[in-house]
Amino acid sequence: MKIAKEFNWEMGHRLPFHKGKCINLHGHSYRLILEVEGELDANGMLIDFYDMKTIINPLIEELDHAVIVYKEDLDLIAALEKLSSKKVVVDFHSTCENICNYFLSEIKKIGFPSNINSVSVRVFETLDSYAEERIELQ
Repeated sequence: MKIAKEFNWEMGHRLPFHKGKCINLHGHSYRLILEVEGELDANGMLIDFYDMKTIINPLIEELDHAVIVYKEDLDLIAALEKLSSKKVVVDFHSTCENICNYFLSEIKKIGFPSNINSVSVRVFETLDSYAEERIELQ
């Protein structure tokens, strides 16, 4: 069985290596779809949607209305500190692909019930552009 839950947040970023517009500080309305697959428990449930929310919401709260910034982008970090703006400093460039892997890495640390075999994360940076990755838990 497979179920999914959707999450949304607003976040700014920039890609200092980019040769186009994404070198500029800008923001997106991000959307994440968390999909879990496994065996139903004795009650006919894979996992409660509330439990999925409990796992993901702290991660979303940390990123919502923040700027995610690469740890070596010292100019942006300094500007955000001067403005007392919410920021999340990470050790990767904030590409959609890396944000997707970030969520999977954090989710794996938290853990899921033993009946969950795999977790998939799809991160939409725009309405029609996303990155997706899946991990096996067993």
